[in-house]
Amino acid sequence: MNAPTDNAKQHKPMLISRRSLLMAAPFMPFAMRSVAQQTTAASIPVHGYHNFGLRVSDVERSLAFYQGLFGSAVLSRVGDRVALQVGDGPQYFTLAPTRPGEQPHISHFGLSAVDADRYRLQARLAEHGINRTVDSMTNQTPAMNRAMHSWLERMPGESDTMLADNHELFVADRDGVVFQLSAITACGRGDQRCTPEPAPGPGLIRLREINHMTTYVANFELSNDFYRKLFGIENQAFQGTFPVLGIDDGNQFLMFVGGTQPGKPAQPGRIDHASLNMEDFTEASVLQRLTDYGLTPRVEGQPATPLQHWVSRRMPERGGAPGGTPEVYFSDPDGIHIQLQHHTYCGGGNEFGGDCSM
Repeated sequence: MNAPTDNAKQHKPMLISRRSLLMAAPFMPFAMRSVAQQTTAASIPVHGYHNFGLRVSDVERSLAFYQGLFGSAVLSRVGDRVALQVGDGPQYFTLAPTRPGEQPHISHFGLSAVDADRYRLQARLAEHGINRTVDSMTNQTPAMNRAMHSWLERMPGESDTMLADNHELFVADRDGVVFQLSAITACGRGDQRCTPEPAPGPGLIRLREINHMTTYVANFELSNDFYRKLFGIENQAFQGTFPVLGIDDGNQFLMFVGGTQPGKPAQPGRIDHASLNMEDFTEASVLQRLTDYGLTPRVEGQPATPLQHWVSRRMPERGGAPGGTPEVYFSDPDGIHIQLQHHTYCGGGNEFGGDCSM
């Protein structure tokens, strides 16, 4: 992988008061549309997955659960948010409390950009019709108000400025699904380097990397086309009619499923589950370790409740192996769904889902 750009050596940080930015915000969409109409939008190269976020009802309870299961080190603590390392890093996932009116859910997925300069990224996003806004706008309801916008979220504890290095860049796609773009060295504190806090124990399952997110959207064809153009990525397999969009080395991918609703989505999309690759994967051994950790089998035909595990067999008509490629899931203390797979899993066929030859 190429090292991210060290922008601090190239120019002094830009300081803009939040009041000035808020006053300018109503005019930004028009300026951005003009730019987009005059240019051919180039794709934004990314290294692959970098993080994802969980909004949970009790951060300390979820921290104990995930550290006990995965042995994940704490990479950073910022305000009420904790970042947990995936495998040997630099990937991580965050635990943050639910906001008023929210249910526990997967809040976003994050990718590391080859050029991680936030202002240049926002300019390039504008060429794809994604206009700048301010973080306060993203708290409005309905959630679709944030669709096709990017914004910078100020890290807790910093001064009231728009200093690039104390912010994180977030984007909402056409369905209002949020993703983050950051430097490959980011560890949950902007771009500051973090000193990991070791977990209390080794955990029962050793993770390797983030594998994929499966997201429900209004029109899967339009969503897949949007991401192919935005990141310059291609289909690497199909699960039924749904394409698997390969990123990085192909063992990571984006997946958007759902309907074919024309026009603007009527409701926001939803990240259904996050998938993690792991060492020493077999269906039986993973289920046994989850059982040893206190999780129980889901009742066949019933929706999952918190702290259960189950297996879905992806059959050949959905790109799986004869007899079905096993896909192992569990639900955490809040009922959030996490998938676990062999480290060769790419969303394709064979026993471990590692055949993505088309």
